[in-house]
Amino acid sequence: MPKVTLEQKETLAVLRLTNGVTNPISPELVEELLKAVRQVKEENLGLVLAGGTKFFSIGLDLPILLALNRDEMKEFWDNLIQAVFELYTFPLPTACAIAGHAPAGGTVLALACDYRFAASGRKLIGLNEVKLGLPVPQITDSIMRQIVGDREATELLYQGDLIEPARAQQIGLVDEIHPLEEVEDRAVEKIAKLAALPHPALTAIKANRVEAVRLTYEKNKEIKNQEFLDCWFSQPVQELLAKTAEKF
Repeated sequence: MPKVTLEQKETLAVLRLTNGVTNPISPELVEELLKAVRQVKEENLGLVLAGGTKFFSIGLDLPILLALNRDEMKEFWDNLIQAVFELYTFPLPTACAIAGHAPAGGTVLALACDYRFAASGRKLIGLNEVKLGLPVPQITDSIMRQIVGDREATELLYQGDLIEPARAQQIGLVDEIHPLEEVEDRAVEKIAKLAALPHPALTAIKANRVEAVRLTYEKNKEIKNQEFLDCWFSQPVQELLAKTAEKF
């Protein structure tokens, strides 16, 4: 079964995570995600990223990833961060429809989109990596600070707390909140309106917005990815991750 599916909505594409109820981010999902993002870039005028109604994505697929050696984990992590980069720098408008919980890696993917539409209710969002001894990817750290400001981002990243949509909207992490049955349609409507604009101009404007983060990523990606792997394979972190993986 595919881990990512593409649905055409006239000139737009809905890219949907379909890796079970919790949508864990596995090597296979990342490979399919990269391929899909590149396909949409060639064939469509906008993109909406969606997941499940219980979990948009639970984050990294710990039971699978903990079995990887360093070389295998490096390949996975390099691909994931590249997917985030390509989604963030995607030259056309993007939105994320967050219908379910989006902790850690779920929020990493959501932040890479231009807009975030969340379902109302208790849907937890945030970057709780620090509680597992892991750094938030530098590109995600930079995007978060760009979106919510340095002080709010610092508090969220240092504390690693997960927040509900109302709080996320208050600080700008989420743009709009809608009933569960409407959230994806509202995201599609937003991107359809933007996709109808002259796209060379929109592409140039978006390139200006992402330029600072892009340059930092391209300069530092290798050393930052190695820093993550050093943390991942440290014994205390492996123990924390193993305990967390028992809940999957």
